[in-house]
Amino acid sequence: MSEVMKVILSEQPAPAHWGEANLSFDGTTATIHLVEDDQGRQVQGAARKLTAQGIRTVALEGDAWTPALQWQFAGGLQTAKLDAKIQWANSEEQLSAQWDSANWLRELVNMTPEDLSPEILADRVAEKLTELAPDRVKTKQWVGEALLTAGWVGIHGVGRGSERPPVLLELDYNPTGDANAEVEVALVGKGITFDSGGYSIKPSAGMVAMKCDMGGAATVAGALHLAISQGLNKRVKLYLCCAENLISGHAYKLGDVLNYKNGVSVEIVNTDAEGRLVLADGLMAANEAGAKRIIDAATLTGAAMVAVGDDYNALFGMHDGACQDALAAAADVEEGLWRLPLAKFHQGKCPSAFADTANSRAQKGGGFGGASNAAGFLSRFAGEPENGWLHFDLAACYSDSASGLWAEGATGVGMLTIAKLLKD
Repeated sequence: MSEVMKVILSEQPAPAHWGEANLSFDGTTATIHLVEDDQGRQVQGAARKLTAQGIRTVALEGDAWTPALQWQFAGGLQTAKLDAKIQWANSEEQLSAQWDSANWLRELVNMTPEDLSPEILADRVAEKLTELAPDRVKTKQWVGEALLTAGWVGIHGVGRGSERPPVLLELDYNPTGDANAEVEVALVGKGITFDSGGYSIKPSAGMVAMKCDMGGAATVAGALHLAISQGLNKRVKLYLCCAENLISGHAYKLGDVLNYKNGVSVEIVNTDAEGRLVLADGLMAANEAGAKRIIDAATLTGAAMVAVGDDYNALFGMHDGACQDALAAAADVEEGLWRLPLAKFHQGKCPSAFADTANSRAQKGGGFGGASNAAGFLSRFAGEPENGWLHFDLAACYSDSASGLWAEGATGVGMLTIAKLLKD
């Protein structure tokens, strides 16, 4: 085991011989020298510098460590190998629970697409959450042709090109003991375990990280795992919409029309706009369950990343109160979240002469306002739950390459916000 590096915080500048560095060393003690502004990013950046020096085991010491600063430090120290070990300065129970859930989330997202098929993703989530609360969890899966029989045409259509069948997972967490208890929240996650783009095929540079396209499924599953571990006492249903978007003689094609069970017909003009097609099924399932609030999460559009970068996730919703709840939750846990425009008229932004709507526009990135247009598509299936529908476009949940804040791979950003919404 590597020697433990003690890490402390100081508001004093580094000794002169360290120049303008914000990190200094004295034997096995590292000091992060903070300035007033944006201390979280300073702490996270310092953790990345320690990682670059091969330091993998640390003990955070001193009264200056808030839970939020410790968590941001942890984000910078962790790598895709999940090899960081941290002794917390305080709030150990809270931070250890977050760490366990986030590392499980990262493990799922960072798995190779060969090792994580749609069925394996559904099975691993079902097993993990059942193990956490065996008397409170029930699961059901629709696999392959059973999806078509049940009317889940989006997941089936996107996934039918692969030899490994698509899956819809329904997981019912019910701690009330009442089989008729209301579903307070339904979580819906995009679980595209690999996205080639289908016949609208991606270039290699855009495809290499597409194992992360199930990041929405991992994020909502991780959030539910965290909330349950912290004593969640309300009924929540989880829907994971899992498929591989591949090319074959069985794959769905441009010009196809999918007829959803709510009566909406959708012309396919871009097979790489597949996430919204699978989420549509999950949103309808959540409505069938009578959920009072519906939250979906997805690595849905590049347009969201253009709008907010990779420091924020994008938020959409038509229920102002629900959106305020989400923004307040994100602020409380210090995660970046920004609300982007969504109105009823966005439902008409992807017109079709052959169906009620197209799944995108036949333009790069879906044309202007692509993220809002995608959210407008989803709103056709989200219904009007009592406490609102929230759509998270996860621009910040994965880092394509190492940076001054993150190692390459899953970041977990978004998990704390959604867990907070569940608990509140």
